[in-house]
Amino acid sequence: MLDRRFVADNIDLVAANCRARGSSADIAKFATLDKLRRQFQADIDRLNAAATQVSKSIGKAADAAEREAKKTEGRRLREEISALESKSAEIVAEADAILRAVPNLTHPAAPVGGEDAAVEVRRGQHPPRAFDFQPLDHVEIGGRLKLFDFEAGARVAGHGFYFLTGDGVLLELALQRYAVEILMREGFTVMTTPDLARDSILEGTGFMPRGPETQIYSINDSDLSLIATAEITLGGAYHERIFEAAELPLKLCGISHCFRTEAGAHGRATRGLYRVHQFTKVEMFAFTLPEQSAAMHDQLLDLECQIFDGLGIPYRVIDTASGDLGGPAYRKFDLEAWMPGRGEAGEWGEVTSTSNCTDYQSRRLALRYRTPGEKGTQFVHTLNGTAVAISRAIIAILENHQNADGTITVPEPLVAWMGKRTIGG
Repeated sequence: MLDRRFVADNIDLVAANCRARGSSADIAKFATLDKLRRQFQADIDRLNAAATQVSKSIGKAADAAEREAKKTEGRRLREEISALESKSAEIVAEADAILRAVPNLTHPAAPVGGEDAAVEVRRGQHPPRAFDFQPLDHVEIGGRLKLFDFEAGARVAGHGFYFLTGDGVLLELALQRYAVEILMREGFTVMTTPDLARDSILEGTGFMPRGPETQIYSINDSDLSLIATAEITLGGAYHERIFEAAELPLKLCGISHCFRTEAGAHGRATRGLYRVHQFTKVEMFAFTLPEQSAAMHDQLLDLECQIFDGLGIPYRVIDTASGDLGGPAYRKFDLEAWMPGRGEAGEWGEVTSTSNCTDYQSRRLALRYRTPGEKGTQFVHTLNGTAVAISRAIIAILENHQNADGTITVPEPLVAWMGKRTIGG
């Protein structure tokens, strides 16, 4: 979240940023509540000072009557202080609820507007392929080659779940290993993470674990929820950590299952593996000094591009518009792969994203660093990026590398782990 004092001192700026991001956070009410909080605190401080003076004067009273009168005055002051503190706590709680809903500031170069305002900033090495046959979508391809089974998934867990089978499983494992090998060479520490996290950790990373608009699966009678991304667990792993400046940047790679309710997301463009309730993802996460985060954001984006260039997938990079950033991101880039089987004649579909969250998450998670020779601590910056979301990467591979005879050419970097150059045939 943003710093309370910064919001209070920059009401117009924060309100304008909320409008640009489509946030309904009531900044005017926050300003009123914060003013009241300051007034209450001033009154509490004044009364505490008076109570201290009364306490000190009791021993100097001339007689028992004066001493008793001072004790009575002291009790009255303490009762008044207690009442003010109770009212102040209510005001602080109400103001904090608004503050938690305030999104991060927005990079000045980010496009302003909704999804349609996003700007394409570059394309990958491979242009969309011109097929000399009618390409199939991944659902038809996977059905013919027995790569996944949606009917069995629905019988077991409901719509939006699936089984990967045969070469579909090998393709998932190969994609994981491919991404991990690249990230290890770049100095990332590889981790597998829990599939569950405490609600406080989800909230700390900017996710809404419960409520009518949540996309999170929560566990009844507990404070646990299924994670939507390893961003949650990787950030939470260092909750309340104080880093030494020399330890940063710290780069983590997390492999996890991801669970999302994806309410209201049905349709041809989202069928099959594109929008499912469970998938595997290799996630990048970084803790940096504030002056390092812009360069780290560029590095995460370059790694995403390297991964998909290596797979021979056509893609474009999108600078996400302010209204589509979500709460924590200061700036976000999406990779959209060309999916020939999506829509009537092919469409771009998001496969990865990378966000610089500056100190928004670290304030909630109490992530700080200290510099030798300097007093106090400062908040670190956090960044995240999808190395590969397996389900969508499988879509892109099947649809872009399909052949007229119904087979799939395995991208060269995956051959060693797949143990074959062709799927099917």
